[in-house]
Amino acid sequence: MENSQNTEFISKNTDNPDDEISLLDLIAVLLHYKFMIIAVTGFAMFAAVVFSIISLKLPPEKSPLPNSYTPKAHMLIKEESGSGGISGSMSSLASLAGVSLGGGGSSRSALAVYLSTSNEYLDAVNKKFNLTERYKIEKAPLANTRKAMKKTLVSDFDEESSVFTIGFTDIDPVFARDVVNFAVDWMQNRFDELGLDTNRIEKKNLEANIEATYKEILKLEKEAQNLGASVNKGVSVWGAPNVSIETSRIQMELSAQQKVYEQLKTQYELLKVKMQSEQPVFQILERPEIPDLKSKPSRGKLCIIITFAAFFMSVFAAFALNAWQNIKNDPEARKKLNLKTKEEKRV
Repeated sequence: MENSQNTEFISKNTDNPDDEISLLDLIAVLLHYKFMIIAVTGFAMFAAVVFSIISLKLPPEKSPLPNSYTPKAHMLIKEESGSGGISGSMSSLASLAGVSLGGGGSSRSALAVYLSTSNEYLDAVNKKFNLTERYKIEKAPLANTRKAMKKTLVSDFDEESSVFTIGFTDIDPVFARDVVNFAVDWMQNRFDELGLDTNRIEKKNLEANIEATYKEILKLEKEAQNLGASVNKGVSVWGAPNVSIETSRIQMELSAQQKVYEQLKTQYELLKVKMQSEQPVFQILERPEIPDLKSKPSRGKLCIIITFAAFFMSVFAAFALNAWQNIKNDPEARKKLNLKTKEEKRV
């Protein structure tokens, strides 16, 4: 009888199902269950704040919600239109990655995007830093590690600026920086291996040839010094012709190597001037730094979301309880649901 009186103002006009529920009825329900709504919302807000403080105070390894850091590196990729040859190959790789290049558009950026999701790239980073063990993956380690890395080792390409970005998220900012540095170096080496930047390849070849030629010159000069020292110590008459021939040979080879060295140095300097006037295919604009600001989580936003979620759930619970109370007070509804009151059960 008492429950019927408490909800009488809420469940009025229930005898006529065609009557609409007024705004006052809804407000009445909320006022009737206001203490429950306030209690649930307040408890959720308090629990969220306490959880955030605890997660912030605990060490990152033990925290249920540790701070994560995302250092990033930025690279500039030189775009080039065309088809066939290397460009055609890159277009094929891009199509495998699900990237559309458009009609005859550039494909180097698409290649970078493809490489940043390739198994070769992910496995190289995993091999270097043993992320399988770091993520504590035991079941299907290869596949699950790749899956986890695709969430933490991310890349992005800005079509307007042609800037390619690589970032890695981890609770250790130094470790995250090292991973990004390795990823950038791997990507640059892969571009070089594919022969996309002919100037860089020519520069490396010239540097290798210059170094080899310089070593050969030093070797010949040392041989000439050793031969001169042996002559000064005294050589037999029978050995004089051989010494003369050997000296002439060394001088000829030394002169030839010196000319080769001069030509290589000239080509190298001209190439450096050319490279300064041209944009390289893969240029590192900014190396990653050790971040001092976390990238996530946003504990304040989390507290707000939890508080609002608890509020709406408590409101929903209030209407659900009110509806249940109305059903219990409605004989026809009880009959349909086969519900009986305590008095009916006694009978």
